[in-house]
Parts: sequence; C-alpha cells; structure tokens
Amino acid sequence: MSETSFEWTPRHPTKDTPQRSISKTDSIVDSIIDKFVERAAMGKEKYGTDLDRTDLDLIDYINHALEEHMDAILYLQKVKKMLETKEF
Repeated sequence: MSETSFEWTPRHPTKDTPQRSISKTDSIVDSIIDKFVERAAMGKEKYGTDLDRTDLDLIDYINHALEEHMDAILYLQKVKKMLETKEF
C-alpha cells in the first residue's frame, strides 16, 4: 500500500487546534480517525475539557468506561433484536 499524507482540518478549529499530517490508510481506518478527532473536538466544546484534564482519578475513568460500555451493550442488543425481528 502506498502512503499518502494529507493535512486534516477540523470542522470547528480553535486557536489551540494542532495541525498534523496523517498517513492515508484505507476508507475504514480513515473514517475512524476522523470520528475520533471530531469526538474529541465535540467533547472539548461540550464539556470545556479534554482527556488532558487532571481532576479525575483512576476510578472515575473506570466508571466512565463502564457506563460507555453498558450503553454500547444496550445499543447492540437493540440492533440484534431489530435484525432478528426484521424491524429495520
């Protein structure tokens, strides 16, 4: 696979938004990278902080991850039910 670099510009850049080059991979990996960057920007805008914050301890991060995974399991169960009953 040949590598192609490109400059990524966020939808809502701020003065603190770093510019970086990202090697182009494939459409799936590229879409996930875009989603991570967009989600980080949304979190910063919505909560006024990012993962460089220092006000949470290890247990807080574990609790956040557990809550996110519980939500994911609920969504997966809903999709499974929809597929089984052809409700899509």
